[in-house]
Amino acid sequence: MADKIDGVNTVSTSLSPLEGEGLRGDGTAKWYVVHTYSGYENKVKTKIESMVEYRGMQDLILDVQIPTEERVEIKDGRRKTKTVKLFPGYVIIKMIVNNETWYLVRNTEGVTGFVGHGSDPIPLSKEEVVRMGIEKMRIELDVEVGDTIRIIGGPFEGQVGIVEDINPEKQIVKAKVSMFGRDTPVELEFSQVGRIS
Repeated sequence: MADKIDGVNTVSTSLSPLEGEGLRGDGTAKWYVVHTYSGYENKVKTKIESMVEYRGMQDLILDVQIPTEERVEIKDGRRKTKTVKLFPGYVIIKMIVNNETWYLVRNTEGVTGFVGHGSDPIPLSKEEVVRMGIEKMRIELDVEVGDTIRIIGGPFEGQVGIVEDINPEKQIVKAKVSMFGRDTPVELEFSQVGRIS
């Protein structure tokens, strides 16, 4: 049902834009992956952000990202830094899914749909969010230089090491691990380290 405010049609919030669809989501903000036409990622991001601003939905759609990374290319002896999309054809959105937010995102020009089953978007897990570099999870690690640690993730999982250096800003531990009869220095993320008590 549409209302008119100052000559502008607005949708009543008491009715879902998708009647008969039922309620979506659980009311908490999570990260979702949206598939777009290739090359439309920036246009989709801009369009969603402007629609969120226009409709005053900043408390429902919190963040829109296109994960990128800087890559250095050397051509003809010249270093050139280039920004590359990590997931071409995808936009990542932190939002509270309800019928209104689903409808806004799904009907944005250039969007082909949410990643999920049919019309139900599936949120990313916390591990996927961290692995994709969307959000950095700060980990407080209770170890000091000289402590013995157990490696709980990555290629050295199950090994034991001695802490040589800790970098809290980068969330990295440098440790010595005994492999093939000799001590080998390795760099580990805080999430890959467990303390041996």
